[in-house]
Amino acid sequence: MHVIEHLDRADRTLFSFEIIPPPRGKTVRDIIDIVEQIAPVKPPFIDVTSHMAEAVYEELDDGSIKRRIRKKRPGTISICGIIQNRYGIETVPHLLCAGFTREETEDAIIELNYLGIENVLAIRGDQSNYKKIMRDGRTRNIYAKDLVEQLVDLREAKFLDDIANSEAINFCVGVGGYPEKHQESPNIKTDLKYLKEKVDAGADYIVTQMFFDNSVFMDYVRRCRDAGISVPIIPGLKPIESVRQLSSLPKNFNISMPEDLVDEIMESPDHVKEIGKRWTAKQLVGLMNSGTECIHFYVMNNASTTVEIIKEAG
Repeated sequence: MHVIEHLDRADRTLFSFEIIPPPRGKTVRDIIDIVEQIAPVKPPFIDVTSHMAEAVYEELDDGSIKRRIRKKRPGTISICGIIQNRYGIETVPHLLCAGFTREETEDAIIELNYLGIENVLAIRGDQSNYKKIMRDGRTRNIYAKDLVEQLVDLREAKFLDDIANSEAINFCVGVGGYPEKHQESPNIKTDLKYLKEKVDAGADYIVTQMFFDNSVFMDYVRRCRDAGISVPIIPGLKPIESVRQLSSLPKNFNISMPEDLVDEIMESPDHVKEIGKRWTAKQLVGLMNSGTECIHFYVMNNASTTVEIIKEAG
């Protein structure tokens, strides 16, 4: 079932989650443990992030430098297949522009379709220290809008090569939104312009970057509607679980931390998890009371705190 179908049919606030594949060298058991924590709250879907390859440099005994290209966290498609077919929970794999050719993207969509997966999140992806070389005949999507357009073409059975009697692949396509703007955008107005281009290209819904002040999200929704963006907008939340996140999250995701939250944690750093849990619970209740149809939680590799918050909120 498509994400937007879940939203249309919902008679209560839905809770979705985002997890990351385990690092190379770990097993899928780590993911299974997280899904088994999440499953009791009946999520309509779980997002699984994707990661491009990176260049790794190693100094050899003779002093020379060896460069290797590898993915730190492979396995997105396999993990989605396991979750959806073992637990019956819709999965939303992330598809990236960065580090992938359009041909590789088309192959990935075909594999996902074979697995019965019907949803994807189309994102540009952050740049890494590795730039993929385009071989002869290969092409790439530069922006998320380009990726959305490729996915919409597949809905109409338009493959990269002209294939006779080809069948459509009807995916629901989500895109990312940034209530405090993407870090590369000069201002929120420009950021909304790019977001509208993604929606006009065929995106079905938006899931936002995490935020810690509900008024920021409400203002963002208003701005989107004023800009003519009418698709569902799903807010993203994440509980603070360490003092270090007060600086790492703003740095990595271009978000701001409310003064009240920072002051409380800095005054009682030993109680950071309790404070973060209480803050997110307040956000959750506020969003539910405002009629938000779905709330997306960035649990990454630890879902226990988030599940406790949801259960306590009823």
